Amino acid sequence: MFSLPRKTKSLDLFLRKPPNTQILTKCNLTSQIKNNYTARQEILMARGLPKRCALPGVEDIVVVASGKGGVGKSTVSVNLAVSLANMGIRTGLLDGDIFGPSLPLMMNIREEPLIDDNNRIVPPVNYGVKCLSIGLLTEQNKAIIWRGPLVMSALQRLLKGAVWEPLDILIVDTPPGTGDVHLSLSQNVPLSGVLLVSTPQIAALQVAARGAQMYRTFGIPVLGLIENMSYAVCGNCQNSLEIYGNTTETYLEQIQTKVLASLPLDGIITGCCDAGVPVVLQHKTSVYAKSFQNLAKQIVKLLKKQKQEIKK
Repeated sequence: MFSLPRKTKSLDLFLRKPPNTQILTKCNLTSQIKNNYTARQEILMARGLPKRCALPGVEDIVVVASGKGGVGKSTVSVNLAVSLANMGIRTGLLDGDIFGPSLPLMMNIREEPLIDDNNRIVPPVNYGVKCLSIGLLTEQNKAIIWRGPLVMSALQRLLKGAVWEPLDILIVDTPPGTGDVHLSLSQNVPLSGVLLVSTPQIAALQVAARGAQMYRTFGIPVLGLIENMSYAVCGNCQNSLEIYGNTTETYLEQIQTKVLASLPLDGIITGCCDAGVPVVLQHKTSVYAKSFQNLAKQIVKLLKKQKQEIKK
């Protein structure tokens, strides 16, 4: 049973505004909060945030993000990683999509990773790339039904509890959206940059713009935009056929970046993904493979330029 505080004779008196009490409006409430927000409180709040710690032996970490699903982000991650490895760059590939891991299929890796003497996961290697995914540690057809804290813990284990070193570049394939995985990556490790992947479609570009804004909030540079499935090539006349129209240009100013690569829509790409052989290996002379070779070179140059600017 609800009991009134002592010295209060009625509910009406209990709810009555005490004398000389200021009625808080939105404006003066904000003012009061700011006035009472001390440096001590800032220190206490900061204690709960993780500190960014570099991965031992890993030079650069590049995140591949899209905001929206179904734009070919994992396909881009896999082919970019293999293209970098073909250049002699020591490359790793982390599947950050905990609920929908696709790396085991696309990289043709089935075996469960080994554990070293320090209880660290040893990523298996295929096509010259160190690979790690939650899909290698769970049953293939079993759904992962976890809440946020378990997702964050799993990502931490894959990221910091693995033997990645020595690596020049670690590519992290991320899930759609701007949720737990993106937040955890941004707060826990120093990211060299983010690559945005989008189709030239308003629905996808709008979400990509929000993703870019999120990473910039954490001070992480956007390296560029990869325009995927932007056109198709006619099998008879070899002419390029635009699918969505030129909508990307109108969003580049909002995203504040440039297009690093425009990739075609082609049936051979789907076939390669399903077969577990990246298209840059299966069809080395294709437009798609050449586009990724060029993209890999651009990424290396951008990261090198970043380091030079930091030294200055």
